[in-house]
Parts: sequence; C-alpha cells; structure tokens
Amino acid sequence: MTLRAQLHDLASSFADAIVDAIRFSSLDELGSQTGVDAQVGRGRLPTSRGERRTKPGDARKSGRLPRRSLEAIGNQLAHVVALLKESKEGLRAEQIRDRLGVQAKELPRVLKQGLSTKILACEGNKRATTYFLT
Repeated sequence: MTLRAQLHDLASSFADAIVDAIRFSSLDELGSQTGVDAQVGRGRLPTSRGERRTKPGDARKSGRLPRRSLEAIGNQLAHVVALLKESKEGLRAEQIRDRLGVQAKELPRVLKQGLSTKILACEGNKRATTYFLT
C-alpha cells in the first residue's frame, strides 16, 4: 500500500468518525461547544443574525424605545400640558423636548395623542409646528 493510499484511508476514517460523533450528539451538547444556545426563541436554532444578538430583556442596540402603555403616554401628555399652560404663545416640539428632557423619539406619539384627543392644537408645518392648548 502506498503512502498516498494510507493517508487517504486515514483521512476518510477520521472524517467518518467526526460525522458519527456529530450525528449522535445532542443539540445542547453541540451548542455548548460552539457557543450557540440551542433553545433560542421557541425551541429552535436562530435563523438570522439579529435573532442571535438580541435576547428578551437585553438593552436594545437599535435604539428603539420599549413599548409604552397608554398610561405612560398619558402621563407624559400631562407633563406637556403643564408646560404649555406656562407658555401662552405655544412651543415647538424641540422646545418641549428640551424643557422636559426627553428623547426626540419619545415625543411624536405623545403629541399625536394630544392632537387626536383635542387637548392640543397645532399651527405650522414640519419643524415650525407650534403646539398650543385648546
């Protein structure tokens, strides 16, 4: 038997042994060796890159706000109303944000809720929109 044939036989038996070891091991055991949690999601392996990165309760990397309840939005609207009571000439959204110390992403939903319930009125377009109490 030549050296080439011996190496081919050894490599083939080694590959077969690896395939058998993988075939007969559990998903949990494989996951612990590769660093992947076998129980991601609903008992299935992750299917996308984003699914691997985010887990429930982790800080969100995308910057999205957590879902707010209607009560939380109503509380923030009450703060906006109190602020607008002090300013008879009205305030723009960025002025409201600065004075309340909230993020830019938090305010649009609150202002929309105030406008839809007729608590607030607005005048102007885009960044020049001024909000008043009705």
